[in-house]
Amino acid sequence: MSEYLAHSKNSAGQTEPLAVHLQAVADRAAEYACAFGAEEEARIAGLLHDLGKYGDRFQDRLKGLESGIDHWTNGAREILKRYQKNGLAASIAVMGHHVGLPSLGDLKQLTKAAKPFPSNLRLSQSDSEDLIHRFINDGLRSGEIESSLRPALLQEGEAAAAMLDLRMLFSALVDADFVETEAHFQGTADELRRYRREGTELRAAEALRLLQIELERLQASGNASSPISKLRADLLKACYEAADFPKGIFTLTAPTGAGKTLAMLAFALKHAEKWDLRRIVVVIPYLSIIEQTAAVYRNLFQPTFGDFYVLEHHSMAGTRESGSVQDNEDEAARVHRLLSENWDAPLVITTSIQMLESLFANRSSACRKLHRLARSVILFDEVQTIPPKLAVPTLATLSWLSERFGGSVVFATATQPAFATLDRPVRAMSPVGWQPREIADEKLNLFKRSKRVNVSWPDESQRLSWDELAVDLAEHDQALCIVNTKRQALDLLGALGDEDRSRLHLSTNMCPAHRERVLRDVHARLENGSPCRLVATQCVEAGVDIDFPVVFRALGPLEAIAQAAGRCNRAGKRTRPGEVRVFRPAEESYPPDVYAKAADCTKTLLKSAGEKGIDIDDPSIFTGYYELLYSLTHCTDNQKLVEAVANLHFPEVARLYRLIPNRSVNILVPFDQDAYTALAGEVRDPHRGFTGDWIRRTRPYTVSVFAGRAIDRLREHVESVPLRRGSVVEDWFIYLREKHYDDLKGLDPPDSPEFLLV
Repeated sequence: MSEYLAHSKNSAGQTEPLAVHLQAVADRAAEYACAFGAEEEARIAGLLHDLGKYGDRFQDRLKGLESGIDHWTNGAREILKRYQKNGLAASIAVMGHHVGLPSLGDLKQLTKAAKPFPSNLRLSQSDSEDLIHRFINDGLRSGEIESSLRPALLQEGEAAAAMLDLRMLFSALVDADFVETEAHFQGTADELRRYRREGTELRAAEALRLLQIELERLQASGNASSPISKLRADLLKACYEAADFPKGIFTLTAPTGAGKTLAMLAFALKHAEKWDLRRIVVVIPYLSIIEQTAAVYRNLFQPTFGDFYVLEHHSMAGTRESGSVQDNEDEAARVHRLLSENWDAPLVITTSIQMLESLFANRSSACRKLHRLARSVILFDEVQTIPPKLAVPTLATLSWLSERFGGSVVFATATQPAFATLDRPVRAMSPVGWQPREIADEKLNLFKRSKRVNVSWPDESQRLSWDELAVDLAEHDQALCIVNTKRQALDLLGALGDEDRSRLHLSTNMCPAHRERVLRDVHARLENGSPCRLVATQCVEAGVDIDFPVVFRALGPLEAIAQAAGRCNRAGKRTRPGEVRVFRPAEESYPPDVYAKAADCTKTLLKSAGEKGIDIDDPSIFTGYYELLYSLTHCTDNQKLVEAVANLHFPEVARLYRLIPNRSVNILVPFDQDAYTALAGEVRDPHRGFTGDWIRRTRPYTVSVFAGRAIDRLREHVESVPLRRGSVVEDWFIYLREKHYDDLKGLDPPDSPEFLLV
């Protein structure tokens, strides 16, 4: 038995030679990187990533005699020394595998001077030659690190593409390291390494047959009108035909209610079968749509392929009722958690934040799943939500993901952004630009055929007070009114009056469980013809399947107005077209930044459209709208992020690339008194406390507010969630005043701070 140990003792009290661990990580990393042809670099990174563990200081650390030891810089430096420029990608992956990817400049400086990273640590040993000799004596296979290294990944040139290449190699290394380390610690006396369950295969042809059966069933039993059914059939046929096209970038531009969710999946499965792709990843911005989509996909595939074919990865996935968990459910939750860590599943459904921020991350926990994206179909729904300021680096990275890593990307929405106009700045960051192929040919005329509403637009001088709007709403037994801010929603509720028993409200001041209860009430009223006047913010505009005969929408971003129209006469079965009435409030206000500028673009288009107004059923209108928005938001001039990408500064890119720029914190609110009491009591209990499972079970009962001054304004009403040893969680709080949570309005403290009302 070697004196050099890879880890602490496993569950059976046994150790293993460090060389065994390094060889196992190298083999697994090479296996992962085989999907994109970088096996050599991955193998070298795996072999040398823990070279510093052979150092005297690290061996003393294992004995409890040392702490704060850097065991990665030795390996990173040795790779550059042996392979020079050809080893750059492997070296930076090794440097980052515990502390996050550094900048390219930091890597060169640190390895050249053999300094630790970060600087408050100490190198395991300064003499790397001695460490190599120890590795050889410990069992390194002959010739493993002696041959030359032929790099397969970009290391210079177009920066966004080079960064993705480096992250993909980093992903293969850190995931291999995680899996092998976990297997060591799970080992027993009879099985020294006990591996996690591996994900199943896609089996695209079988899955496609199951989907086709379901689509036929829906066609036979559907409640949509005959024209809508024909439209959905035409869209599905277009998706089947487009699936035979070569891998690349696609758009799917289709109206709300056209059946995009299943049509996209049909494209992905047939495309995967045609081109032997490994995985489908569905990326959705809203949790409500994710949960609906996951339920549909699970019902389709779980009976045939088992529980782990569909992986739902977001903050509320795996939520369970406290006290109801059986042993087999615990095991299922554990396996789900393990598969979520590295997306080892054939069909993954996740959030835009999880997907896109991981593509620009520098930490191992976020990046370890990225290698699974090679040879995958990635479906983005509601792509209009991608912030203009992030559009160029996002498109550059996704175009290279498709081109270099052998997959396809689909951008789907009813209001397709004019991203193709950004092709030139995208090419400055990636060897390929952004020129997608549209799946639904213009000849299908989907938007005109799906026209289910008439839209009326206000004159430039026309304004409505809340009292006047309340009178207009009262003329309709069932109506939806969407406004731009939570303050406007509360003002309109006040104008409707407490005596109006038909009034309901939806906003993000209400926790998810509260919003879900309101939506159940809305569905019931719409179904049985009861009076229902719903006042909502834009949180109702995407992923909420409701169907009103009349929708009022405050003038705002054009894509938001189009989404609002999708909540009107949704199934197209009413005897006459639905009514969408766009109005301008007397007290006009908007959320700041892009939202306000997008509203200005709508005003500009409306002014130029004249009396006829804007035709939201004409996709070309949105091309002009987005081009105008890009010019107003200067989306190609995100200078700090562009510079960070150009300099391959991984920590700075990770800091700057945020889909939601303002960090938020979570507040457990007293909506459901039983759940509130149980969850608050559990997290205060020092024997139970703050856990991932507690977070998942608490999410439905939380309201999010911005960090910083926002939460400071609520300090007298909240309590920080405690951690052991007297510290607290920085982004979790418990709301203490039960009377401040209103059954209609949600969280409503006295003199509500303005941040709660935007």
